Amino acid sequence: MPELPMAEVGVEAVIFDWGGTLTRWHDVDFHAESLALAQAVVNSHHEHHVHAQRLHAAGDTIWGRSRDHQQSATIADLFEVAGLDHDPELLEAYYEFWQPHTSTDPEVGPLFEELRAAGIKVGVLSNTIWPREWHRGFFERDGVLHLIDADVYTSEIPWTKPSPRAFGAAMDAVGVTEPARCVYVGDRLFDDIWGAHNAGMRAIHIPLSTIPDSQVGHTEGDPDAVAYRLSEVAGIVSSWA
Repeated sequence: MPELPMAEVGVEAVIFDWGGTLTRWHDVDFHAESLALAQAVVNSHHEHHVHAQRLHAAGDTIWGRSRDHQQSATIADLFEVAGLDHDPELLEAYYEFWQPHTSTDPEVGPLFEELRAAGIKVGVLSNTIWPREWHRGFFERDGVLHLIDADVYTSEIPWTKPSPRAFGAAMDAVGVTEPARCVYVGDRLFDDIWGAHNAGMRAIHIPLSTIPDSQVGHTEGDPDAVAYRLSEVAGIVSSWA
């Protein structure tokens, strides 16, 4: 059976990437990140900078698995790959390091309200090693958590984007069974655009991020539309719906 055009089937949900999409893109000092993360190491006689080096290398491994095999991971997995024990209670420095990079784009709240007013569900699907409560805490801090119908974080499922299974988990969460009724919005042409298309969704690209070479996948998707600011998304979706 041929797929119906979006205008005929309607749009039931718009699902968003998080970092670089719902937040503004920031360049990150990953060496400084590793130093902050290393403060959670316990039961080791190595020096702090050695811990940081191991964790930095482990991060490359973890995100390489995500890119190449769509294998998810958690913070605990990162320490395990590094061969280090950690105390989750000591992650405060790591959490604080990331705080400046977690601010929700001011256009998110009005956009989510506009979509929901049109009867369209709002979802989030993020490739992340962080726990759910961190992400939801950022949304709550910025006053938009109540506008999200469902959110999926790959730290809680076996797969990462661009696996169709990750997108399927997000569709299940928002309660939409037909991929053609979903739109995905993201800043990465591999994880987000190519991945969404493989899952049967339409995709909107937010081309405002500088993706590191090590995070670029084997394929670049061709988006159905491009939005240079989040406030443009509702108009694009309404033209399809």
